[in-house]
Amino acid sequence: MKLEQKFINTWSPRLLAVLRIVTGLLFLEHGTAKLLGLPHVAMFDGLQLLSLMGLAGVLELGGGLLIVLGLFTRPVAFILSGMMAVAYFMAHAPQAFLPLVNQGELAVLYCFVFLYLFIAGPGAFSIDSAHKST
Repeated sequence: MKLEQKFINTWSPRLLAVLRIVTGLLFLEHGTAKLLGLPHVAMFDGLQLLSLMGLAGVLELGGGLLIVLGLFTRPVAFILSGMMAVAYFMAHAPQAFLPLVNQGELAVLYCFVFLYLFIAGPGAFSIDSAHKST
């Protein structure tokens, strides 16, 4: 095996894990802001748990944590990808066609990163991977 291929085979699952963990932490932060007020974001003051934004917060908090841990990665990533597609088309697309103009870039990026995680799996350093190897 060529040295370059060995390097790629060694580091691909590790970098996939880094992508998963960083994405999960950033997504988790949206949930903690909505549900726990940490960090404080004024627009989430008085957020009702049984509202669309409250449901989004639950999915962001719980889904983000599961993605960070690498637990049930594929089904959770699939659900979160769909959630972000819905968020984009409900909240951003009606404002303007282009994501740069309608401020929907993050929703689109999360949607496709979660879609990638659904297909690629959790990578290294995950509960899913540890469970699979036992």
